Amino acid sequence: MNRFSREPLRSVLHALRAGDWLVLTAAAATCAALFAAVPGAGAAQRAEIRRDGAVFASVALDRPRLIEVPGPLGTTRIEVQPGRARVAADPGPRQYCVRQGWLTQANAIAICAPNHVSLALVGRSAAYDSLNF
Repeated sequence: MNRFSREPLRSVLHALRAGDWLVLTAAAATCAALFAAVPGAGAAQRAEIRRDGAVFASVALDRPRLIEVPGPLGTTRIEVQPGRARVAADPGPRQYCVRQGWLTQANAIAICAPNHVSLALVGRSAAYDSLNF
């Protein structure tokens, strides 16, 4: 006998009744409707740079610039280009925020925890997630 037999699948499908199919169809339609109703993050309007939880700088994403943010370990460099931003250099040991690369979508964030610096892209509407609470 083939170890990838379709017999268990066929027995399950034959066991389903009309009401079961109705519930499965309704659940799939509800998931599709909810997915379509959730608004996207949209385009980022500005970059918000924080140090120790306080806003250090808030800059528009309209022109190139380089922002240096002093922290307890040294200076974190934030690079801004039209429509995107990234942490270009950080004195932290693991470089997680640098590895995030270019942030392009609203509500994207890179956190340099050892140096107490974060970079977040902000759009037109506020995002609500666990970082806001």
